[in-house]
Amino acid sequence: MSGIDERLTFHPLNIAVLTVSDTRNLDTDTSGALLAGRLTGAGHMLAARAIVTDDVEPIRAQMRAWIADPGVDIIVSTGGTGFTPRDVTPEAVMPLLRRTMDGFSVVFHQASIGTIGISTLQSRAFAGQAEETFVFCLPGSTGACRDAWDLVLGFEFDSRYRPCSIAGQVPRLRGLCA
Repeated sequence: MSGIDERLTFHPLNIAVLTVSDTRNLDTDTSGALLAGRLTGAGHMLAARAIVTDDVEPIRAQMRAWIADPGVDIIVSTGGTGFTPRDVTPEAVMPLLRRTMDGFSVVFHQASIGTIGISTLQSRAFAGQAEETFVFCLPGSTGACRDAWDLVLGFEFDSRYRPCSIAGQVPRLRGLCA
């Protein structure tokens, strides 16, 4: 049976949050704030938080910096995954990935269909691994970030989740959790 096994030790992850937006700042970034609040509320560490414009090079530069940072286990980005001309997060991030996590997109879309219906088709949410860092790219809406955290990532990032969680694949936690 899948779920959180409360008998196991919780191992917090170091998670960086990147907002991709031409219009948001720290005061108006509700999606980044929601993710930061959810992850710290769950017991994880907010390793860093930044906002960059919807341009390939600033997105890549911030991603590369965090991928190279041993203090960042996971990067969660919000924004730039749609189909407007300025949405370039997949084009910026996918070349950095050495592996893709195809199942994340599938599970995210299954979760969000319950809240936004068939409109979930307009999201290019995706995930993968860049070097040893896991990267999850979400839509920019606060609702999509809520769905992603509450229905998918909150479980996936919890080291007590069984039969396994991504925590067991983070290099510093290998061997400590499954």
